[in-house]
Amino acid sequence: MANVAVPSGKTVPLRIPVREIVPWAVFAAVLGLALLYFVGAEQGATSIISGSTVHEFVHDGRHLLGFPCH
Repeated sequence: MANVAVPSGKTVPLRIPVREIVPWAVFAAVLGLALLYFVGAEQGATSIISGSTVHEFVHDGRHLLGFPCH
């Protein structure tokens, strides 16, 4: 945790309000779910992009994360 110096010379912990963190947490969760979809489920029955371009682009990551694709 970061500390902030105050005029008295003491340091106090930097406080970040939850209200400022929530939008970034939601953004990170949506981005993570989209990434998980493209790595794990694209090129199947729920395919958004036709062809095998996305499949080939994320192929090694798919195996690294344990998703079967063959």
